[in-house]
Amino acid sequence: MGRSPEQARVLAALRQVELFGGLPEPVLQQIAAVSRPRDLAKGELLCDAGDVGDAMHVLIAGAVTVFRTASDGKRIALNVLQPPEALGEIALLDGAPRATSAEATEPSVVLTLLRQEFLALLSEQPAVLEPVVRRLGTMMRRLSEQAADHVLLDLAGRVAKTLLRLATPGSPPVVAITQARLAEMSGGTRQSVNQVLGGFAQRGLVHLEGRRILLTDLPGLRRRARPVRASPSAP
Repeated sequence: MGRSPEQARVLAALRQVELFGGLPEPVLQQIAAVSRPRDLAKGELLCDAGDVGDAMHVLIAGAVTVFRTASDGKRIALNVLQPPEALGEIALLDGAPRATSAEATEPSVVLTLLRQEFLALLSEQPAVLEPVVRRLGTMMRRLSEQAADHVLLDLAGRVAKTLLRLATPGSPPVVAITQARLAEMSGGTRQSVNQVLGGFAQRGLVHLEGRRILLTDLPGLRRRARPVRASPSAP
């Protein structure tokens, strides 16, 4: 019996996710069989910090921002996810409350895999564990790098690095993001990020087209994304 269009879509999405892409087809079919599609409206929370960590999600359409909220209410964006990306993997292993929140920044579709179903699958297919552990290692490196960036880079450096990370392939590469969202991700205010982008545009590093930022000088942005050396103190 052939697959339905929805089943084919789910399998195609899972094959592209780093977490599952190298698994045998029968295992992917098992994962697809227990994954539940969910539609999200723009601005809808997929999960909130403190929620029970009982599932992971695979983004197959749209965009999702992962963020934390400081004690003063300020949102700090940690990552903007594009399809095909997975989030909430740690919940599959420990089931602890969520440490971050995730919000759809445009109409989105995710596949949800419940922890209890994943553990049942793991008992049958232990090979699934290796890519999960590898993915967690990647996440830890990224979070450590972000923490270091806030110490070693000034705001312009963090903006440059964020733009390089979010750029989609093209000639020139493009980042589609609001300045408010870019400010959340780089740890600045909207006004200060606007000033940074204006400076980048004057130097020919970027070209601004509304919510689209064209990266016109990649080598220049990479240089700006490096730590700024302190000037020697005057004697």
